[in-house]
Amino acid sequence: MSPRLDLALQSGLDLSQPLSVLGPTMDNDLSNLLRETQVVQPFKPFHDHFAAQGFNTTPETSEPCQDAIVILPRAKALARSMVHQACQRASGLIVIDGAKTNGVDSLLKDIRKRVDVEGPIAKAHGKIFWFQSRLEAFADWAAPQAQMVDGFRTAPGVFSADGIDPASALLLKSLPQKLGARIADLGAGWGYLSAEVLKLTNPRALHLVEADHIALTCARTNLADSNAQFHWADAVTWKAPEPLDTVVMNPPFHTSRAADPELGQGFIKSAARNLTRNGSLWMVANRHLPYEVTLADSFAQAQEVAGDNRFKVFHASRPRV
Repeated sequence: MSPRLDLALQSGLDLSQPLSVLGPTMDNDLSNLLRETQVVQPFKPFHDHFAAQGFNTTPETSEPCQDAIVILPRAKALARSMVHQACQRASGLIVIDGAKTNGVDSLLKDIRKRVDVEGPIAKAHGKIFWFQSRLEAFADWAAPQAQMVDGFRTAPGVFSADGIDPASALLLKSLPQKLGARIADLGAGWGYLSAEVLKLTNPRALHLVEADHIALTCARTNLADSNAQFHWADAVTWKAPEPLDTVVMNPPFHTSRAADPELGQGFIKSAARNLTRNGSLWMVANRHLPYEVTLADSFAQAQEVAGDNRFKVFHASRPRV
């Protein structure tokens, strides 16, 4: 179990079922909780991780519960909306468990201005505290129903929630007008790149593959096109329903604060695996990330075709797999 949660339970915290846990990651050990506990996790790999352990797992839900545990995310707006969501659903205790690097001290200060807090308990570079659910106290922390950016719907906590990502915009400028009949956008986010691809060409199928259920929900709103197909999936392991002519992507490069080049490398291998023998990959990446070797191993031809001091755009063709 989480060391902070374990210590809180030993110190007098008493949790009741039905219990929900919002936003746990693979760093959170929930093994000592009852399996009927509902785990709310919109990120597909984490969702599947807890589902495999036998938990009642869902990407998003409005089912009522008695108590709720909120695992604090990094994004402040998302953290606040999760507190509001927990108060909407839970009639008993709201437990906040967070690392200092995720802003738990600041959130604790803000919550103390609104409700009486029990705890807090400090351990493992973070804090845990709890309070009685009071929805009216956090009414202004609700996530906006329609957060619009440059004509697109986004949501707190999703990648590039506050505007079009400059790397994706750079990639778009490099794309040819002919991309083939079957295209996939791996790590499609809220759909900016796919929406622009549809303006460039008229594919028979455009697959948006995204692990974040919240971002994919936004993408469904942003792409009102019958040829767009939406897949809540891990792009690293996703298998296309038929071989693809083109893959476009701006892959993520971290699952925590530290850069993880293996994630983007997994995207490259997935692209190669899903393309036809003559298929092409168009991708953009941060300048410092080491993707050249993986591209050379995965494709017969790969070259940097555009870039600036922050980003580099690659075109790779003829996958080796």
